[in-house]
Amino acid sequence: MALANLSRGQASVGAIGTRKAVPAVRRVACQAYKGDEEARNPLQKAAIGLATAAAVVLGTFAPLVTPAPADAILVASDPVKNAAAILRNALPIDNKPIRQIQKDLEGISEALRIPGSKSLGPVARAVRASQDVLTRQKDAIIKDFAPEKKAFGLANIDKLTEALTEFQAIVEAKDKQAVPLKQREALSYVGNIEEAMVKGFPFQVPKEYADRPLLLGRATLEMKVKCAQTPEGPQTFTQTVVLDGYNAPVSAGQFADLVARGFYDGMEVQRADGFVVQTGDPDGPADGYVDPKTNEIRRVPFEVRVQGDKEPIYDFTLEDLGRVNEQPVLPFNAYGTLAWARNEFENNSASSQVFFLLKESELTPTGSNLLDGRFAVFGYITQGQDALADFRVGDKIEYIKFVDGKENLKNSP
Repeated sequence: MALANLSRGQASVGAIGTRKAVPAVRRVACQAYKGDEEARNPLQKAAIGLATAAAVVLGTFAPLVTPAPADAILVASDPVKNAAAILRNALPIDNKPIRQIQKDLEGISEALRIPGSKSLGPVARAVRASQDVLTRQKDAIIKDFAPEKKAFGLANIDKLTEALTEFQAIVEAKDKQAVPLKQREALSYVGNIEEAMVKGFPFQVPKEYADRPLLLGRATLEMKVKCAQTPEGPQTFTQTVVLDGYNAPVSAGQFADLVARGFYDGMEVQRADGFVVQTGDPDGPADGYVDPKTNEIRRVPFEVRVQGDKEPIYDFTLEDLGRVNEQPVLPFNAYGTLAWARNEFENNSASSQVFFLLKESELTPTGSNLLDGRFAVFGYITQGQDALADFRVGDKIEYIKFVDGKENLKNSP
C-alpha cells in the first residue's frame, strides 16, 4: 500500500497494491453493495468497510448506494484511541507501579460516560488507587529514573501527589465538569515521570541512516493555522503536535529538521477531504524538499516499529513482510495521527509531504485498518486536533515551531 505525493488540488491520496489492482478494488466495492443488505453477515460488512476505505484512499470512491447502518464487530481488545495515551504507552519503559497509576487514571474517561453523579464513585476509587500506589511504591518508581532525569522525575512525583490530592477534593465536591481537566493534568505528570525513566536511546539507528537528521527522543511543536472559512467565520487555530523519536527517529527527525528550517511556515493546506489533511508540497516542479547541499530531493526511508520488536523495521512495509496483522507501536488509532506521504510504489520516497488522519471509524477502524504498517507514523496532534475538521484547501500554516525537545534533534544545521 502506498500514499502518493500529490499535486495541489488532486483528490487522490494514493493507491493500494499495483495499478492493475485499482479496478479490482473498485469492483469489490461495487459488488459488496449489491444484493440484500439485510442478509450480510458481520464479516461481509467488514469486507465492505475495507473495500470502501480502499476506494477512498484510491480516490475512486463515490457513493454506490445508501449504505446500511454499521454493525458492531467484536475485536480482540479495546484499542487506545487517545493520542496522549498512545504516546505514553509507546515509551520504552517497564515500571509496573507507574503503569498501574496510568491505567487507573486513564480509566476515568470510561467512568465519565456513566450519566449523572453515579460516575463519581468509580472516579473516586481510581484516584484513591493511584494515591495508594504512589505512596506505597514510590521507591520502586524512583529507582527506575535515569540518573540525568532524576530531578525532573522527582519534581513530577511531587506535582502528581498534589494533583491527586486536589483531584480527591474535586470528587468530594461532586464537581464532575472539573474531573476531565484534573485527569489530563495528572496524566501529564504521569507521562513526565515515565519519560524520566527512559535511559539513553533504546536502539541503534542503522548506519546507512545514521547521518540523517534524527530525533533521539520526543519533541513538542506548536502549529498555527489560519482558516479562511469555518462555520463560525475566519479563525486561527493553534495545535500541539508531539513527535516520537523513540519509535521513529528517522521519520520524526526529518520532519523536525524541516520545522527547524521553517519549511512549512506560510505553506498552504493542499488537501482536505474529510479523510486526511495534507501539506508539504513545495512550490515548483519538485515534490519534496530539495537539499541545498546536493540540489536533489532528500528522501526519508520507510520506518515502522512493531509492538514487541526491539527496533523499527526500515525500507519494507508490514505488508511486504507478511506481518499485516501485527500492530505498530504508533498506530493510526487517533484523530490527528501524523504520517509521511510517499510515491505509490516506492517505500522510501517520502520527503516533505505529510498528512494528518481525520479518523473515520468506518473507513479506518481502530486496531484493524488499511493504514497501519503501510504508512510511516511519527507523531500525533495532542491538543486542538478537532480543528482539523475545519481545515480547507488554501488555508495557511502560519508557522510550526518547537516548544521543547529541540535538543533531541541531531545532524541538523
